[in-house]
Amino acid sequence: MKNIALIFDFDDTLMPDSTTELIRQHGVDPEEFWGSTVKDYLLNGYEPALAYLNRLLEYAGKGKPLGPMTNAGLREFGKSLAPNFYSGLSTMLKELREIAQAVSSDINVEFYIVSGGLQDLISDIPLVTKHFAAVYGCQFGEHPKTGVIYQVKKCVTFTEKTRYLFEINKGISPSQVEENRYAVNKDIPVARRRVPFKNMIYVGDGLTDIPCFSLVKRMGGMAFGVFNPTEARSAKRALLEFLSTDRVISMHAPRFRKTDELGALLRAAVSTVAQRAYLERSEAEFEE
Repeated sequence: MKNIALIFDFDDTLMPDSTTELIRQHGVDPEEFWGSTVKDYLLNGYEPALAYLNRLLEYAGKGKPLGPMTNAGLREFGKSLAPNFYSGLSTMLKELREIAQAVSSDINVEFYIVSGGLQDLISDIPLVTKHFAAVYGCQFGEHPKTGVIYQVKKCVTFTEKTRYLFEINKGISPSQVEENRYAVNKDIPVARRRVPFKNMIYVGDGLTDIPCFSLVKRMGGMAFGVFNPTEARSAKRALLEFLSTDRVISMHAPRFRKTDELGALLRAAVSTVAQRAYLERSEAEFEE
């Protein structure tokens, strides 16, 4: 069985920022949250992911904006975000599997989310549970007496994202990591790894995705960038940070129908990778 992995960032790649929606729905001004309160942490030397996670924890608890928030509460709220996915995503995921199967029944397409956002906010959304093999994101620990979130349990920073690419590459499941936090360091010969990097397609929108863009491209895979074409700042960043530095193949609006640029390119990319995998296997069998 040949495996192809499509790995997506989540916020502003598959839907508008989910954390922003969480705080907005709880009466917190997003501009104030991101523009001043989180910025205070950044000015004091905090890593960006830890800055927003710590600030969120300050908003959780009795009498605070998020109230006595639990991880179960985050998962329940996440389900309400189901209508927010960008157009065409569900249909595209189904069609990508069909495209690979049309090349060979032995080619499997899998989908993953690697995000600096909140894993519990993402993991129980119906489209995610239906189509995605695993979700990697930040997590909170709960107070043993109250059950309210009160500590950072897992923080996914810029380079931490690449760790999960290696877990996918080596075929190490989240459950295996739960049993052994150092499982990703297991030495597995390249020829025996479950998903070769050249069979990976990475899609992301932000500066936090740059290490993944670079790793996947350097190892022979494909990387596509997402930006909001209606925002001048987003377009400028797309040019200066991603395209001009050759970190991605191209940049596109986050729309996934077959008539959309990104949707069409991802379909073509899966077809290309599937055909290459099929030819490589056929050549290996012939040589034997």
